[in-house]
Amino acid sequence: MSNIPQRLVLGPVLLNIFDGDMGSGIECTLTKFVDFTKLSGVVDTPEGRDAIQRDFDILERWASVNLMKFNKAKCNTLHLDSDNPKHGYRLGNE
Repeated sequence: MSNIPQRLVLGPVLLNIFDGDMGSGIECTLTKFVDFTKLSGVVDTPEGRDAIQRDFDILERWASVNLMKFNKAKCNTLHLDSDNPKHGYRLGNE
């Protein structure tokens, strides 16, 4: 037995290999950290709103193909600006 904690090195490497293609085709900004994924973008036009929804659809298809699930109970939308129309987005059917 060596004194090197293999899980600390191997876990993040395998995660990067597994979810490395998660952001393929995403127009907005995608941030990933272990079990946390954040999609963000500017929505000052209807096209920006549609781009974010397309990216959610891409993420849902990726999860389905890779037999993964997003915890939709923990999904939130942060709307900035007091004049924001607060468009609703969906991830899959929710």
